Amino acid sequence: MTTKDVKSVTGITVRLAGDSGDGMQLLGTQLTNTSALAGNDVATFPDFPAEIRAPRGTRAGVSGFQVQFAKEEIFTPGDTLDALVVMNPAALVTNIGDLRKGGILIANEDGFTEKDFKLAKVDANPLEATVINDTYRLFRVNMTELTRKAVSDHGLSPKIADRCKNFFAMGLVYWLFGRSLDPTLRFIEAKFGKKPEVASANEAALRAGWAYGETTEAFGESYQVEAAELEPGTYRNIMGNQALAWGLVAASKLSNKELFYGTYPITPASDILHELTKHKNFGVRTFQAEDEIAAVCATIGAAFGGTMAVTASSGPGIALKAEAMGLGMMLELPMVVVNVQRGGPSTGLPTKTEQSDLLQSMFGRNGESPLPIIAPRSPADCFDMAIEAWRLAVECMVPVMLLSDGYIANGSEPWKLPEMNELPTITVKHPEGADPDEPFLPYLRDENLSRPWAIPGTEGLMHRVGGLEKQHETGNVSYDPANTN
Repeated sequence: MTTKDVKSVTGITVRLAGDSGDGMQLLGTQLTNTSALAGNDVATFPDFPAEIRAPRGTRAGVSGFQVQFAKEEIFTPGDTLDALVVMNPAALVTNIGDLRKGGILIANEDGFTEKDFKLAKVDANPLEATVINDTYRLFRVNMTELTRKAVSDHGLSPKIADRCKNFFAMGLVYWLFGRSLDPTLRFIEAKFGKKPEVASANEAALRAGWAYGETTEAFGESYQVEAAELEPGTYRNIMGNQALAWGLVAASKLSNKELFYGTYPITPASDILHELTKHKNFGVRTFQAEDEIAAVCATIGAAFGGTMAVTASSGPGIALKAEAMGLGMMLELPMVVVNVQRGGPSTGLPTKTEQSDLLQSMFGRNGESPLPIIAPRSPADCFDMAIEAWRLAVECMVPVMLLSDGYIANGSEPWKLPEMNELPTITVKHPEGADPDEPFLPYLRDENLSRPWAIPGTEGLMHRVGGLEKQHETGNVSYDPANTN
């Protein structure tokens, strides 16, 4: 066995890239979880094609997952890569520009055939290019062939056997960066336990990748990232959309309000709906409407009825919701409107990120209809900002915009589980009735210039609401210019 050096480093940024069927998202997720269990601070970003079935081997079909893990606090998935693992030419040419000079480039040499060159629109094998060999530390590994040999005794067809190559790559990456196999071995057992032949083959591929790194003479050293000094507590890895959904649930409990979530699916906001549907035991009601306009209008109805009302979309959907958001502002009802930003305009880049909707959020409604806008700074911060958005909505009696984005929504990081008694109390007051000798004034202002949140059907609180200009305090329709100004 070859004796190799183990080099201690403060942090590593690695990207795993291949075809959308190569299992890069699974590889990245396992690397993330393993690094978190090792005590590292972690930040991730998965990247995948916009097309549902992008052509295999093409640049448009490249799927990737980037992980930064470190022994000190980090705030982003990283800008420059220390290591890049690619499964085909398309993955190489679309990602190589982010690899630092002298960085590690690991390529599945079996994925670099004449057919693959044509699909990736390259004239020749990029692994033979002088600039690649002179600029980076290139390691050419026959992953497909080695995986087939590793799983040959497990009775799999060649097609199924080839699907195990992501576990071979995983084992090699784990060896290179000092990650433990144990969490992934437990994952394999839990995920594929009902298919023992698949489970045993994946385990064999994982161990073969580790053994290859340990025994081959190509790699002269491996790397170790020590545990980070994080604040004591119980941590878990959490993605932005998941944290936002949990924050909304927490806000509903803190304000003693049932949560209504009205939405229409759109990338990259859909996972908020998927997560909230799991929590009906907390009084969460989810409604998938026929379109974005119906979703926001149902949310307005829920707010009018006295429920914690939330809707979400991305830029194109927010454009469709704009008129109803203006109505929510005119009615002065508390709501949370989540915009998980993506590239635009129009359909734009559904799976890519731009933080380009700020002006839309500020001014994208007719007339002067300003709304509070807040934004999380990281995936874990989505939990706190969801609570803050609802607190502001209740305190100011207006819809509040929460601006997330694709990087934050799909990225992940360690999150310290809070104690409920550490979270802010959200006080919600509803008028219980009015003096029969005095008419109820639905737009009478408090010290925050907010109106009372009257529940429909409450005796003595009959009042008018609508989208027309309102008279001060009474809410009656007014065409008086002085009242408008």
